[in-house]
Amino acid sequence: MALVRWDPFRELAGLQGAIAKLFDDNISYLRMPEGAANQIAFPVDIKETPDSVLIKAELPGLKKEDIKINFNENILTIQAERSKEEKEEGANYVRTERSYGSFSRSFTVDMPVKQAEARASYQEGVLEITLPKEKVVPREEINIKVE
Repeated sequence: MALVRWDPFRELAGLQGAIAKLFDDNISYLRMPEGAANQIAFPVDIKETPDSVLIKAELPGLKKEDIKINFNENILTIQAERSKEEKEEGANYVRTERSYGSFSRSFTVDMPVKQAEARASYQEGVLEITLPKEKVVPREEINIKVE
């Protein structure tokens, strides 16, 4: 049997990790700005092709006029607003789950794109954004002589 030196901090590090995970999993909403726990987090797919970056976002129940897209310094921001519907007076709602209000998501695009050629379309509740890539000319390797 090999002798192993006891390190009390190793066990503390494991305990600290377990406590951090407990807080992250169960009460992470405490670190969010007020109202963020109720914000709408719409699903997004981002795909890179040889020629472009394609973004698809599910935004059902909106009009295209309610959606704003901004691309600045490699950060793509999608903003939208869903207006609250007027509830019928005297109606007995058993459940209301749909969210209303303003919401946004931002993503960093880590490659050069042609901003002037970016385009977007919105059909059947799905927003599609196409960011054409800039052609990157590979740099030639050179050897530098040491004198």
